[in-house]
Amino acid sequence: MAALNRELSDFLRRARAQCDPARSGLPPDGRVRRVPGLRREEVARLAGVSADYYARLEQGRRITPSPAAVEAVGQALGLDAAGQAHLHDLIGAGTAPARTRAPGVQRLRPGLHQLLDSLDGTPALVLGHRADVLGTNRLARALFADFDAMPAGVRNYARWLFLDQDARALFVDWEVQARAAVESLRLDAGRDHDDRGARELVAELRERSEDFDRWWRRHRVHQRTHGSKRLRHPLVGELTVEYETVVLPGDTGTALYLYTAEAGSASRQALDLLASWTMTRDPGDRPEQRRV
Repeated sequence: MAALNRELSDFLRRARAQCDPARSGLPPDGRVRRVPGLRREEVARLAGVSADYYARLEQGRRITPSPAAVEAVGQALGLDAAGQAHLHDLIGAGTAPARTRAPGVQRLRPGLHQLLDSLDGTPALVLGHRADVLGTNRLARALFADFDAMPAGVRNYARWLFLDQDARALFVDWEVQARAAVESLRLDAGRDHDDRGARELVAELRERSEDFDRWWRRHRVHQRTHGSKRLRHPLVGELTVEYETVVLPGDTGTALYLYTAEAGSASRQALDLLASWTMTRDPGDRPEQRRV
Protein backbone atom coordinates (compact mmCIF):
# COMPACT_ATOMS: atom_id res chain seq x y z
CA MET A 1 0.00 0.00 0.00
CA ALA A 2 1.39 3.42 -0.94
CA ALA A 3 2.35 5.76 1.89
CA LEU A 4 -0.40 8.22 1.02
CA ASN A 5 -3.00 5.46 1.15
CA ARG A 6 -1.74 4.40 4.56
CA GLU A 7 -2.32 7.94 5.78
CA LEU A 8 -5.91 7.87 4.54
CA SER A 9 -6.52 4.44 6.06
CA ASP A 10 -5.04 5.50 9.40
CA PHE A 11 -7.10 8.69 9.53
CA LEU A 12 -10.40 6.94 8.73
CA ARG A 13 -9.83 4.12 11.20
CA ARG A 14 -8.95 6.49 14.02
CA ALA A 15 -11.85 8.82 13.22
CA ARG A 16 -14.26 5.87 13.23
CA ALA A 17 -12.90 4.64 16.59
CA GLN A 18 -13.59 8.06 18.12
CA CYS A 19 -17.28 8.10 17.11
CA ASP A 20 -19.84 7.61 19.87
CA PRO A 21 -22.37 4.96 18.71
CA ALA A 22 -24.98 6.31 21.14
CA ARG A 23 -24.93 9.66 19.32
CA SER A 24 -24.90 8.29 15.78
CA GLY A 25 -28.67 8.04 15.46
CA LEU A 26 -28.48 4.35 14.57
CA PRO A 27 -30.83 1.99 16.47
CA PRO A 28 -29.09 -0.49 18.80
CA ASP A 29 -28.75 -3.95 17.30
CA GLY A 30 -27.98 -5.91 20.47
CA ARG A 31 -24.48 -6.94 19.37
CA VAL A 32 -21.62 -6.57 21.82
CA ARG A 33 -19.04 -4.00 20.76
CA ARG A 34 -15.54 -5.35 21.22
CA VAL A 35 -13.78 -2.23 19.95
CA PRO A 36 -14.59 1.47 20.46
CA GLY A 37 -16.46 3.53 17.91
CA LEU A 38 -18.64 2.63 14.98
CA ARG A 39 -18.38 -0.45 12.80
CA ARG A 40 -17.46 -0.05 9.14
CA GLU A 41 -20.93 -1.03 7.97
CA GLU A 42 -22.46 1.55 10.31
CA VAL A 43 -20.35 4.35 8.84
CA ALA A 44 -21.35 3.15 5.36
CA ARG A 45 -25.02 3.19 6.31
CA LEU A 46 -24.79 6.70 7.74
CA ALA A 47 -22.92 7.91 4.67
CA GLY A 48 -25.32 6.28 2.22
CA VAL A 49 -22.65 4.16 0.52
CA SER A 50 -22.18 0.39 0.33
CA ALA A 51 -20.24 -1.39 3.05
CA ASP A 52 -17.81 -2.70 0.44
CA TYR A 53 -17.23 0.79 -0.95
CA TYR A 54 -16.43 2.23 2.48
CA ALA A 55 -14.25 -0.78 3.34
CA ARG A 56 -12.15 -0.18 0.21
CA LEU A 57 -11.88 3.50 1.08
CA GLU A 58 -10.73 2.76 4.63
CA GLN A 59 -8.25 0.19 3.33
CA GLY A 60 -6.64 3.02 1.38
CA ARG A 61 -7.28 1.56 -2.06
CA ARG A 62 -6.90 3.90 -5.01
CA ILE A 63 -10.49 4.84 -5.68
CA THR A 64 -11.81 8.28 -6.58
CA PRO A 65 -15.00 9.05 -4.64
CA SER A 66 -17.15 11.99 -5.63
CA PRO A 67 -16.97 15.17 -3.50
CA ALA A 68 -20.49 14.38 -2.28
CA ALA A 69 -19.42 10.91 -1.13
CA VAL A 70 -16.40 12.34 0.70
CA GLU A 71 -18.63 14.90 2.39
CA ALA A 72 -21.10 12.19 3.42
CA VAL A 73 -18.36 10.00 4.89
CA GLY A 74 -16.97 12.98 6.80
CA GLN A 75 -20.40 13.77 8.21
CA ALA A 76 -20.93 10.13 9.20
CA LEU A 77 -17.66 10.26 11.10
CA GLY A 78 -18.59 13.55 12.78
CA LEU A 79 -15.61 15.43 11.31
CA ASP A 80 -15.39 19.18 11.81
CA ALA A 81 -14.35 21.56 9.03
CA ALA A 82 -10.64 20.84 9.55
CA GLY A 83 -11.27 17.09 9.52
CA GLN A 84 -13.34 17.35 6.34
CA ALA A 85 -10.60 19.36 4.66
CA HIS A 86 -7.96 16.85 5.74
CA LEU A 87 -10.06 13.97 4.40
CA HIS A 88 -10.36 15.70 1.01
CA ASP A 89 -6.60 16.35 1.00
CA LEU A 90 -5.75 12.71 1.73
CA ILE A 91 -8.15 11.34 -0.85
CA GLY A 92 -6.98 13.81 -3.49
CA ALA A 93 -3.34 13.02 -2.78
CA GLY A 94 -4.02 9.30 -3.05
CA THR A 95 -5.12 9.62 -6.67
CA ALA A 96 -1.85 11.18 -7.87
CA PRO A 97 1.67 9.68 -8.03
CA ALA A 98 3.90 10.73 -5.16
CA ARG A 99 6.72 13.16 -5.92
CA THR A 100 9.63 14.42 -3.87
CA ARG A 101 10.06 18.16 -3.81
CA ALA A 102 12.82 20.03 -2.01
CA PRO A 103 11.74 22.31 0.83
CA GLY A 104 10.72 25.71 -0.47
CA VAL A 105 12.00 28.90 1.13
CA GLN A 106 9.29 31.35 2.15
CA ARG A 107 10.05 35.00 2.71
CA LEU A 108 7.90 37.93 3.75
CA ARG A 109 7.63 40.93 1.48
CA PRO A 110 8.95 44.20 2.99
CA GLY A 111 5.47 45.58 3.58
CA LEU A 112 4.61 42.74 5.96
CA HIS A 113 7.80 43.32 7.95
CA GLN A 114 6.79 46.97 8.22
CA LEU A 115 3.31 45.96 9.36
CA LEU A 116 4.75 43.76 12.10
CA ASP A 117 7.04 46.53 13.30
CA SER A 118 4.15 49.02 13.41
CA LEU A 119 2.22 46.88 15.91
CA ASP A 120 4.15 48.15 18.93
CA GLY A 121 1.64 47.25 21.63
CA THR A 122 0.51 43.94 20.13
CA PRO A 123 2.68 40.82 19.92
CA ALA A 124 2.49 39.58 16.33
CA LEU A 125 4.18 36.93 14.26
CA VAL A 126 3.74 35.32 10.86
CA LEU A 127 3.87 31.57 10.38
CA GLY A 128 4.32 29.88 7.04
CA HIS A 129 4.31 26.30 5.81
CA ARG A 130 4.90 23.65 8.51
CA ALA A 131 4.80 26.42 11.18
CA ASP A 132 8.04 28.06 10.05
CA VAL A 133 8.38 31.47 11.73
CA LEU A 134 8.70 33.98 8.90
CA GLY A 135 8.55 37.21 10.88
CA THR A 136 8.02 38.62 14.37
CA ASN A 137 7.80 41.99 16.02
CA ARG A 138 9.67 43.20 19.07
CA LEU A 139 6.92 42.39 21.57
CA ALA A 140 6.38 38.87 20.21
CA ARG A 141 10.10 38.16 20.57
CA ALA A 142 9.98 39.40 24.16
CA LEU A 143 6.82 37.43 24.97
CA PHE A 144 7.78 34.09 23.37
CA ALA A 145 11.33 33.75 22.05
CA ASP A 146 13.79 35.61 19.85
CA PHE A 147 13.08 33.59 16.72
CA ASP A 148 15.06 36.07 14.62
CA ALA A 149 18.22 35.07 16.47
CA MET A 150 17.72 31.39 15.57
CA PRO A 151 19.35 29.87 12.47
CA ALA A 152 16.97 29.94 9.52
CA GLY A 153 16.84 26.15 9.31
CA VAL A 154 15.46 25.74 12.85
CA ARG A 155 13.23 28.82 13.05
CA ASN A 156 10.06 26.82 13.50
CA TYR A 157 7.25 27.24 16.04
CA ALA A 158 6.57 23.51 16.51
CA ARG A 159 10.27 22.67 16.89
CA TRP A 160 10.67 25.43 19.49
CA LEU A 161 7.56 24.34 21.37
CA PHE A 162 8.68 20.71 21.70
CA LEU A 163 12.45 20.90 21.87
CA ASP A 164 13.15 24.11 23.82
CA GLN A 165 12.86 23.74 27.60
CA ASP A 166 12.16 27.47 27.91
CA ALA A 167 8.97 26.94 25.86
CA ARG A 168 7.80 24.21 28.22
CA ALA A 169 8.41 26.48 31.18
CA LEU A 170 6.73 29.46 29.52
CA PHE A 171 3.32 27.92 28.86
CA VAL A 172 1.17 27.09 31.88
CA ASP A 173 -1.02 25.10 29.47
CA TRP A 174 1.91 23.64 27.50
CA GLU A 175 0.17 20.33 26.80
CA VAL A 176 -2.88 22.07 25.32
CA GLN A 177 -0.72 24.28 23.11
CA ALA A 178 1.56 21.43 22.07
CA ARG A 179 -1.29 19.13 21.06
CA ALA A 180 -2.83 21.94 19.02
CA ALA A 181 0.52 22.49 17.27
CA VAL A 182 0.73 18.79 16.36
CA GLU A 183 -2.81 18.74 15.03
CA SER A 184 -2.23 21.94 13.06
CA LEU A 185 0.97 20.52 11.56
CA ARG A 186 -0.94 17.34 10.63
CA LEU A 187 -3.47 19.45 8.76
CA ASP A 188 -0.75 21.46 7.03
CA ALA A 189 1.28 18.39 6.05
CA GLY A 190 -1.83 16.77 4.58
CA ARG A 191 -2.23 19.63 2.12
CA ASP A 192 1.15 19.04 0.46
CA HIS A 193 2.51 15.50 0.56
CA ASP A 194 5.36 16.47 -1.75
CA ASP A 195 6.90 18.76 0.86
CA ARG A 196 10.09 17.02 1.90
CA GLY A 197 10.73 19.72 4.50
CA ALA A 198 7.52 18.80 6.33
CA ARG A 199 8.42 15.12 6.31
CA GLU A 200 11.90 15.87 7.65
CA LEU A 201 10.49 18.08 10.40
CA VAL A 202 7.95 15.46 11.47
CA ALA A 203 10.61 12.72 11.45
CA GLU A 204 12.90 14.85 13.62
CA LEU A 205 10.20 15.70 16.14
CA ARG A 206 8.92 12.12 16.34
CA GLU A 207 12.45 10.93 17.07
CA ARG A 208 13.31 13.61 19.63
CA SER A 209 9.98 14.04 21.45
CA GLU A 210 7.89 11.20 22.86
CA ASP A 211 4.99 13.63 23.35
CA PHE A 212 5.06 14.67 19.71
CA ASP A 213 5.26 11.07 18.50
CA ARG A 214 2.32 9.99 20.69
CA TRP A 215 0.07 12.83 19.57
CA TRP A 216 1.12 12.50 15.92
CA ARG A 217 0.07 8.85 15.91
CA ARG A 218 -3.44 9.86 17.05
CA HIS A 219 -3.90 11.51 13.62
CA ARG A 220 -6.12 14.37 14.75
CA VAL A 221 -6.24 17.67 12.89
CA HIS A 222 -6.97 21.20 14.03
CA GLN A 223 -7.26 24.56 12.30
CA ARG A 224 -5.90 27.35 14.51
CA THR A 225 -8.17 30.35 14.04
CA HIS A 226 -8.43 31.84 17.54
CA GLY A 227 -7.92 30.88 21.15
CA SER A 228 -5.98 31.71 24.28
CA LYS A 229 -2.58 30.97 25.75
CA ARG A 230 -1.67 30.99 29.44
CA LEU A 231 1.89 31.97 30.17
CA ARG A 232 4.20 32.26 33.15
CA HIS A 233 6.66 34.80 31.81
CA PRO A 234 10.05 35.02 33.59
CA LEU A 235 9.94 38.83 33.55
CA VAL A 236 6.32 39.89 34.06
CA GLY A 237 4.69 36.86 35.68
CA GLU A 238 1.47 35.11 34.75
CA LEU A 239 -0.73 36.41 31.96
CA THR A 240 -3.30 35.17 29.46
CA VAL A 241 -3.36 36.35 25.87
CA GLU A 242 -6.04 35.80 23.25
CA TYR A 243 -4.98 35.20 19.68
CA GLU A 244 -6.66 35.76 16.34
CA THR A 245 -5.40 34.36 13.06
CA VAL A 246 -5.47 36.39 9.85
CA VAL A 247 -4.79 34.48 6.63
CA LEU A 248 -2.73 36.66 4.31
CA PRO A 249 -4.21 36.94 0.82
CA GLY A 250 -1.64 36.50 -1.91
CA ASP A 251 0.74 34.62 0.41
CA THR A 252 -0.30 30.97 0.21
CA GLY A 253 0.23 29.10 3.46
CA THR A 254 1.04 32.14 5.59
CA ALA A 255 -0.96 33.55 8.49
CA LEU A 256 -0.60 36.50 10.84
CA TYR A 257 -1.11 35.77 14.55
CA LEU A 258 -2.09 38.68 16.79
CA TYR A 259 -2.04 38.40 20.59
CA THR A 260 -4.10 40.70 22.79
CA ALA A 261 -5.29 41.03 26.39
CA GLU A 262 -8.40 42.66 27.79
CA ALA A 263 -8.02 46.38 28.48
CA GLY A 264 -7.42 47.12 32.17
CA SER A 265 -6.70 43.48 33.03
CA ALA A 266 -3.61 42.23 34.85
CA SER A 267 -2.58 40.52 31.62
CA ARG A 268 -2.78 43.81 29.71
CA GLN A 269 -0.69 45.48 32.39
CA ALA A 270 1.88 42.70 32.05
CA LEU A 271 2.01 43.21 28.27
CA ASP A 272 2.40 46.96 28.74
CA LEU A 273 5.26 46.41 31.18
CA LEU A 274 6.94 44.05 28.74
CA ALA A 275 6.42 46.52 25.89
CA SER A 276 7.98 49.30 27.99
CA TRP A 277 10.98 47.11 28.73
CA THR A 278 11.53 46.28 25.05
CA MET A 279 11.57 49.99 24.17
CA THR A 280 14.06 51.09 26.81
CA ARG A 281 16.17 48.12 27.75
CA ASP A 282 19.95 48.08 27.77
CA PRO A 283 21.95 44.86 27.99
CA GLY A 284 21.39 43.34 31.42
CA ASP A 285 18.29 45.41 32.23
CA ARG A 286 15.29 43.56 33.64
CA PRO A 287 11.91 44.81 34.86
CA GLU A 288 11.03 44.03 38.43
CA GLN A 289 9.81 40.43 38.68
CA ARG A 290 6.18 40.14 39.68
CA ARG A 291 5.13 37.93 42.54
CA VAL A 292 2.84 35.19 41.24
